[in-house]
Amino acid sequence: MTPATHALLRWSLVFVWLATAVVSVAELNGQSRELLAGLPSGWTTGNAVWLPTAIILAGAAADAVLGLWLALRPSRSAYLGALVLMGAMTLLATFIHPAWWLHPLGPLTKNLPIAAILWVLLQDTTNPTPEP
Repeated sequence: MTPATHALLRWSLVFVWLATAVVSVAELNGQSRELLAGLPSGWTTGNAVWLPTAIILAGAAADAVLGLWLALRPSRSAYLGALVLMGAMTLLATFIHPAWWLHPLGPLTKNLPIAAILWVLLQDTTNPTPEP
């Protein structure tokens, strides 16, 4: 893979993760909360009313950390970390609201090509740590 291709793939992922972090917080009481509509009612009422907000903010923080890690310290460990965390978040989202797999804009299906990009970057031995 050429260094330019590697950089294009990496910077597009940086954008996805940083934009997702910002939008998740900006939509804290809107679309972000809708993603958690499938949580058990015991997780969203009574003493646990804080839990959806905590889940959203933790996810946004994880997205921001991944975006910054890929931007500032790109490496095979960053790509692997992103792949593992994205897989975990995808499984969690599937558990919470499996219907998001059927959404026409693909909030979960988009993770499949992102996983493929991460896998390609992880396997790229010609340019494992492009310049920031």
